[in-house]
Amino acid sequence: MLNLHKMWMLFDPRRSLVLAAIGVVLIALVIHFVVLSSPRYCDHLGWCAPTMNAQPGAVAARPPAR
Repeated sequence: MLNLHKMWMLFDPRRSLVLAAIGVVLIALVIHFVVLSSPRYCDHLGWCAPTMNAQPGAVAARPPAR
């Protein structure tokens, strides 16, 4: 613990912290896209459906009333 300050003499603290923050953001994005592309959330969002059944300009079907 006494010589921990010498580590920062080897690395630039600003550059190290910026690279660490960028790495955390990239990992978070990858995790979010993996979860969002899973079958549980794919149909919920509707952006990764394998086939498109609607025709452009057609009226969208409404779900039945409760």
